[in-house]
Amino acid sequence: QVQLVEFGGGLVQPGGSVRLSCAASGLSFRNFDMRWYRQAPGKERDLVAIITTGGSTDYTDSVKGRFTISRDNVKNTVDLQMNSLKPEDTAAYYCNAVHPRLGTLNYWGQGTQVTVSS
Repeated sequence: QVQLVEFGGGLVQPGGSVRLSCAASGLSFRNFDMRWYRQAPGKERDLVAIITTGGSTDYTDSVKGRFTISRDNVKNTVDLQMNSLKPEDTAAYYCNAVHPRLGTLNYWGQGTQVTVSS
């Protein structure tokens, strides 16, 4: 059974930092592209960052230079370091695992809330 469990959300002040972590089990982690999505209330779920099986990364424009995605193929974790946070970063953040060739292998975590507010 595949499980993705996110950790690290919470309340943070504008300009602050938070690190999200996603622990994966039940899958061959190194063979999956890993992504972080976010969904604000009343809005669609949007892609924030991706790290491929080869370690290549990409980010949505609004977080470039502020967020960093990384993975550890020994610990089977993917992290999202979020710096210089803004109120508009407030959302539920979701971890996603997708096989790069078998798109039907697509798994989600339960999400963790990040609230940026003073």
